[in-house]
Amino acid sequence: MRVFSMFLLVIMTYTFGSSQMYDPVSWSFKAEKVDGDQYKLIFHADIDPGWNIYSQFIEDGGPVPTSFTFDEGSHFEKVGDVTESDNAKSAMDPIFEMEVTKFSKYADFTQLARISDASKPVTGYLTFMTCNDERCLPPKDIEFSFMAPQGGAQDRADATHEAVESTSPTDEPAEEVTIQLDADEDAIILGGDAPVDGIEQPVTWSFGMERLSDTEYELQFMAEVEKGWQIYSKDVPEGGPWPTKIYFDENDALKTVGEPAETGSKRDEGYDPIFEMTLAKFKGDAKWTQRVEATDPDMVITGEVEYMTCDDEKCIGPLAARFSFDLARNLAVAGDLPASGGVDETSGVDPSKVVNNNVESLQATYQDPIGDCGEEENAAGKGLWATFLLGFVGGLLALLTPCVFPMIPLTVSFFTKDTKRKGWVNGVLYGLSIVFIYVSLGILLTVVFGPDVLNRLSTSWIANTIFFLIFMFFAFSFFGFYEITLPSSLANRSDSMADKGGLIGIFFMAFTLAVVSFSCTGPIIGSALVAATSKGMLGPAIVMLGFALALAIPFGLFAAFPSWLNSLPRSGGWMNSVKVMLGFLEVALAFKFLSVADMTSHWGILKYELFMAIWVLVAIGMALYMFGLIKFPHDSPVKKLNATRWILGLGMTAVAIYLASGFMLNEKTQSYDALKAMSGLAPPANYNFFIDAQDPDPSIKEKYPSFSKCANNLDCFKDYYEGVSYAREVGKPILLDFTGYGCVNCRKTEEHIWVRDEVWNRISDDYVLVSLYVDDRKPLEDELYLPSSTRPIGYIGKVWSNFQEVNFQQNSQPLYVLVTPEEEVLAKPRGYKADAKSYLDFLECGLETFEQHRQKMLLGSKE
Repeated sequence: MRVFSMFLLVIMTYTFGSSQMYDPVSWSFKAEKVDGDQYKLIFHADIDPGWNIYSQFIEDGGPVPTSFTFDEGSHFEKVGDVTESDNAKSAMDPIFEMEVTKFSKYADFTQLARISDASKPVTGYLTFMTCNDERCLPPKDIEFSFMAPQGGAQDRADATHEAVESTSPTDEPAEEVTIQLDADEDAIILGGDAPVDGIEQPVTWSFGMERLSDTEYELQFMAEVEKGWQIYSKDVPEGGPWPTKIYFDENDALKTVGEPAETGSKRDEGYDPIFEMTLAKFKGDAKWTQRVEATDPDMVITGEVEYMTCDDEKCIGPLAARFSFDLARNLAVAGDLPASGGVDETSGVDPSKVVNNNVESLQATYQDPIGDCGEEENAAGKGLWATFLLGFVGGLLALLTPCVFPMIPLTVSFFTKDTKRKGWVNGVLYGLSIVFIYVSLGILLTVVFGPDVLNRLSTSWIANTIFFLIFMFFAFSFFGFYEITLPSSLANRSDSMADKGGLIGIFFMAFTLAVVSFSCTGPIIGSALVAATSKGMLGPAIVMLGFALALAIPFGLFAAFPSWLNSLPRSGGWMNSVKVMLGFLEVALAFKFLSVADMTSHWGILKYELFMAIWVLVAIGMALYMFGLIKFPHDSPVKKLNATRWILGLGMTAVAIYLASGFMLNEKTQSYDALKAMSGLAPPANYNFFIDAQDPDPSIKEKYPSFSKCANNLDCFKDYYEGVSYAREVGKPILLDFTGYGCVNCRKTEEHIWVRDEVWNRISDDYVLVSLYVDDRKPLEDELYLPSSTRPIGYIGKVWSNFQEVNFQQNSQPLYVLVTPEEEVLAKPRGYKADAKSYLDFLECGLETFEQHRQKMLLGSKE
């Protein structure tokens, strides 16, 4: 009993508690010059409220003390030991039941050192442990690197999880560091990319080099990619994402040798459902190497890596990572070197061709909007509960099948032949055994295939076509044309083990139920597992937990209250009817998977009209079956329709009529009125055979070339400045829509929120829609530059991604911003949220704020 209880506790904790990752301590490092060659190396920890870290001086049996390990080097010497700040407190600790010295809020540790060669970093790692009143996190190592400040300037170092190896200017590889200039001081910041509020940075770049000869070098470009994200190969077909490209600033002394080589531990080449083409992409890490010839041994090679990064729902970019390779110092860094030899990023660029996207009024009112329209809720974590509910409903359906339902009274009567208490305990153990068996099946599936494979299965056209065939196979099994069974020898061996009694016997009774009921439960389990593959690592285990609990709870309850058995309906032909109805559902869901394969592969064979017609026919088939007009092999004759058959038959007739209403045309959107209940099941309504969209108003198009028809036949501008001019002309506020062709959540908003009449009317009648596609690869007519680059922008999408970053400190899409014609933000911007009502409230609040603001401005001008 204790084993099963602990098993369930672990499953529930892992499932619903592991989604929160704790990181309560952040470290920063600073080197300060004391005198001559003496420096203070300062380790500063910022600690979240409620958490603590511990002193270096902790007795055995307590928490892990904070400690510091320096890499060996002849260029520096430690002077004394590491000292601690005086804010530490000693007290009895309830977790470790001993007196410990710990820090809260912050901690400073200082090491005095003599550094004889300031060009080399002092490196190593620190180890610490952090706890609050309820839990302790495992000990963690943080690597550090200090560069001795030169010329009286202070250097600060950010903690990084990558090793920073110091070298001298020889043929050894250069140190791999990330450097960023501090705008306020003459300082160098080393480590990972500095986080900026709202700016997602899933890719961190580091650089290295190796001298091959007196004039030839190998330059190395390394990318660390966060889990769930990916970047793309240097070779990408036209119309796909931004490829990863290396660009060098012009220098007559530099010549590239051949094409860059690329490698990665998780390189994946296959069909990409977002861009609808075959792509090569990298997860986790990637490395590019480029051989170059340099005739000047003292030169600094500069340039940038251009790339795009995407997850399953959105893309960020194109982005650019600057780099510098100092050949004389054998130093490879991110950014531009502050020392002599660096390049002036704006040298040689005509100032009139530099795009300045800074709009001061947007930036000021983004921080303090004119109105208060609330903030978006965080809907994270709801997906796993939906997966659990899917499994639970599947388990309840399995209970009603002829393979499981008759087993309830038989099994419960076996448990209740002893004392009531023993019967209750045996029933609970039986239920826990069922949970253990099915959850183990879900975990085994994840272990065998892995979460990455499961995620790819949910979007692969091959996998979805196979799922279609599997569901159809399950459906005909439910219709009674054949049965899916496991080998009878497995059931016999399990049944013989059940005869042994005790805990082992009860477990094998549950295992026997799983085996002998497979012909009924197998299709349901298979369907649930297929649907859970898109949830990654936890999906199969969660859906099986829900399925198993739905099966197990009745056995436990009936064992505890055996008199309830009298209320159960008798077994009979109705159970076969349940199987047949499930078969119809399997057919309908099968075409959902075929639809995914059709859209991602551009077959064009299962568009909206055909898909909806199939679902209508399935609903009609279910109604005819309930009315006794269709029979299957194992059905008993229907002599008279009972109340249940009448209710279900009429209900399915109503469903068929409801589904048929999805063919009604919407003159506003120039498409079908997609049904909310079919969201995520049916193809998009604009993916159809028969309807063509309208052209934009030619009089507006002539004046504003970017004016066009966007999603749902809405008028929109694809140029911010043209949209602002038109808004001033008509006196309407602006709905600024940062979007992308590869943005999944953008499409969800357009297809399921903007399509609603009240939302569509509000956008169309009261706002000027400006949709800026940050991944738009349309070439610019003129050669333009961003302030931070010496290379031409090339594509319009880079202009709008830069516009979003500099004005709104965000780089993910969708982002919706309500703006006045005078370029002031009306309300806090909104990201993706699957709620049409709150989106409408957002629009109406912005419109009300705009009207109030306009009246206030009019009154102010009269005064």
